[in-house]
Amino acid sequence: MQNYAACINLTNSARSVQLFKIDAFTATREKGQGSIASTRTSVGGYDWVINYHPRVWFSDQYWIMFRITLDSNGTGVVASFACRLVDVVDQTGGGQHLGSSSSPVPAAITSATLSKGQANDVYITTRSKLASSGYLKDDSFLVECVITVLIENRSPTQDAAAAAANLAPTTTSAAAAPPSDLGRHFGELWRNQKGTDVTFLVSGEPIAAHKCVLAARSPFFMAELFGDMKEKASQHVEIEDMRPEVFRALMQFIYTDTSPPELQVEGKEEEEEEDARMMAQHLLVAADRYGMERLKIICEEKMCADISVDTVSTALALAEQHGCSELKARCIKFIVATPANLRAVVKTEGYAHLIASCPSVVHDLLLAIMADRHK
Repeated sequence: MQNYAACINLTNSARSVQLFKIDAFTATREKGQGSIASTRTSVGGYDWVINYHPRVWFSDQYWIMFRITLDSNGTGVVASFACRLVDVVDQTGGGQHLGSSSSPVPAAITSATLSKGQANDVYITTRSKLASSGYLKDDSFLVECVITVLIENRSPTQDAAAAAANLAPTTTSAAAAPPSDLGRHFGELWRNQKGTDVTFLVSGEPIAAHKCVLAARSPFFMAELFGDMKEKASQHVEIEDMRPEVFRALMQFIYTDTSPPELQVEGKEEEEEEDARMMAQHLLVAADRYGMERLKIICEEKMCADISVDTVSTALALAEQHGCSELKARCIKFIVATPANLRAVVKTEGYAHLIASCPSVVHDLLLAIMADRHK
């Protein structure tokens, strides 16, 4: 069975995730088409302004629109801007999670090459569709905005200069500093549970943590525990759509910034390898949900190294749903590599689920097949 080696990331990027709560939706219908709120953030070495436009006339309807503007000196800055509605379930006391609305609205994304003062707009949904969806609760709704900035790779000349600088003689102190043990200390804090101030009920299982640690590591937890969401004043947060072992692995990474041992397969039995494969899939979803970009890449690399007829359909569906471009490319390449691969994948249950959940992938597969035939 053919497998690919671990992913090699050929592009560098910086990413920022912001979660916004929008109140008084009904009242904003009286506003004009301008921005009524804005915030600033820094991504990829550049300053950005995010503006909220509650009522923009576009394509014969009024839309909810967000705009990013480059506010730093620079030209040719390549960036993407994605926005999606976040569903908060049971505002009065239940758990919260993403995308469970009975009328799901897909994420909207756009990209552009910008200079200082230039902007890019994302039209999330129409006002009428939002008003009738499950995302609007008590005249409020949540929006997650993601800015991704492409960072140019250094040229070979720049790499050679950097290597030469690293080889240059330097003055060292008599005693070298030991490696950082910050992760070890925070890992001990997580394990001994001292000073915890929030408990997550994950599918009914209590898991305690420290609010400040979670907020420092995750923009979602920052908004949930210290923003305007209802969990700010609560010491208990319900999460019904995640397995406890997945949430514990997420916590372990948050506290230590090291790859969870549950992802390691070396020296394990076949059943344990399957557990590691499933953990990578679930952790990728959790990492995307909580804005843990490094963990998301770790899981993506693990899944890239484990592509086969049995796993490729599930991996491709997750790549499409959670914006993993490298994993998606590897999966498509595997499927169209040979006619035998394509026939075998189409016969799997995972492929049927892929087509049902991500029909747009069919178009990408057809394009890849046509491109392969014209080589």
